[in-house]
Amino acid sequence: MSENQNLLAEQRRALILDEVRRRGGVRVNELTRKLGVSDMTVRRDLDALARQGVVEKVHGGAVPVAEASTHEPGFEAKSGLELSAKEDIARTAAALVAPGTAIALSGGTTTYALAHHLLDVPDLTVVTNSVRVADVFHSAQRSSGQRQGAATVVLTGGVRTPSDSLVGPVADQAIGALHFDVLFLGVHGISAEAGLSTPNLAEAETNRRLVQSARRVVVVADHTKWGTVGLSSFATLGQVDTLVTDAGLPAQARAEISEHLRRLLVAGAPETVDAEDGGLADGSGSAENPADF
Repeated sequence: MSENQNLLAEQRRALILDEVRRRGGVRVNELTRKLGVSDMTVRRDLDALARQGVVEKVHGGAVPVAEASTHEPGFEAKSGLELSAKEDIARTAAALVAPGTAIALSGGTTTYALAHHLLDVPDLTVVTNSVRVADVFHSAQRSSGQRQGAATVVLTGGVRTPSDSLVGPVADQAIGALHFDVLFLGVHGISAEAGLSTPNLAEAETNRRLVQSARRVVVVADHTKWGTVGLSSFATLGQVDTLVTDAGLPAQARAEISEHLRRLLVAGAPETVDAEDGGLADGSGSAENPADF
């Protein structure tokens, strides 16, 4: 019996998606042999991936969907993808946050997941251009009352994007006047050549301001973002201090990424690459001194 027979459906679909993207297409019979599951199970998985818009079914198999560099999915469309990976990433990233610090959270579904894990970190100042992230903190305050140590939230203002981020001159001016200890940045795409990118030109400029205003930059991105390139690049990998990703990121990509930034944290993996000293760091999501990560 193949060890893959015991995989959860979401994990199995992540493996299928990786295989489709890596090879440019796969056949159903190849997937049944590789995963050790039935033809019907594979077809159901392909149906689910096709509904998410990440693969296109063809006769006998599936091929990746080629998205235009200007395509920007809405928040709801993205929120149902890679749920377990985003939760793992959020939990690991939250362990990097020290009480009493000023942090920034950009827009995105992964930073939205992260916000939920920060509700119990005392005395935070949170700067965000995400309507969804701000609502996490405001909703918590409404439900529990104004409690001691609750986060102070600064919402930048600006023009709303399909992903519910606020961008444009108003947001840029607000961010440019602020300074924060750590920026947690969600991205549309990340690659060695293009760096961090987005399909939205206005969002790219707002993200540049966020990066410029931060002492440290932490990118939170699941493995599907690697190799994706949007219309506009706004930062290089060299400007990133830490990338928090999930165990679905291939070993080759991990090695390539570690050449460009100081630290790679793989959520859910026993080890993570610490490029600064060439060694391996604990990837469990705990941090003895979050301020020094």
